[in-house]
Amino acid sequence: MDHGFKIAHREALIGVGLAIVHFVWWFGFAYGLGSRPVEEYTYILGFPDWFFYSCIIGFILVSVTVIILAKFVLKDVSFEEEGDEL
Repeated sequence: MDHGFKIAHREALIGVGLAIVHFVWWFGFAYGLGSRPVEEYTYILGFPDWFFYSCIIGFILVSVTVIILAKFVLKDVSFEEEGDEL
């Protein structure tokens, strides 16, 4: 297997892992905190706490993680054949 495809495979696994972590984060807060009766909700910036942590904080954390991964972990790899020239 070509070295570039090994890197692409590793980076695809990183992406899938990040998506799974984001889903677990979202599901845990949305259904964990959101399963209480409405009268017991606490509010942060006008949002129910389950929504704030699952959707707003989760989105911010995943966005920052993607930026950090793109800047420091993921590599720019060319998949063009070295012998092919136009």
